[in-house]
Amino acid sequence: MATVTLKGNPFQTSGELPAVGDKSPNFSLTAGDLSTKTLEDFSGSKIVLNIFPSLDTGTCAASVRQFNKLASGLENTKVLCISRDLPFAQGRFCGAEGLENVINLSDYKNGQFGKEYGVLFTNGPLDALLSRSVVVLDENGTILYTEQVSETANEPNYDAALEALK
Repeated sequence: MATVTLKGNPFQTSGELPAVGDKSPNFSLTAGDLSTKTLEDFSGSKIVLNIFPSLDTGTCAASVRQFNKLASGLENTKVLCISRDLPFAQGRFCGAEGLENVINLSDYKNGQFGKEYGVLFTNGPLDALLSRSVVVLDENGTILYTEQVSETANEPNYDAALEALK
């Protein structure tokens, strides 16, 4: 289990992020049209998993906006924004913001993604939500980069994530 903070207060997650060089765990997440998306649906593309607690916080919203901006210039790359928000809320946020370069996916049904990737909060005020993290995958699903943001109120290191895609 990993320990991260929220405004300096420590909380635990269900595990550790998968290791760089490993194959990414498969996932089953819900898209805005309520279809199920898996890792295989994105095979052949580089993938940025932008993982966060909820779009209803300023930092989470900022990370989606920033990755949307950065993704527009990336070739053969998909940015998947993953939270436990309902798919309807994710769609409403991106529609209102005019964000078209990211794909929102929800882990609301059973939290299995959060458990598999070790990012499900297990205590504290964000219990059962996802810890702010970034995982970058190559076209074959091999993990190139990971970051679990140590202070949940902070944004991820966008430059490091993008550098891993080169």
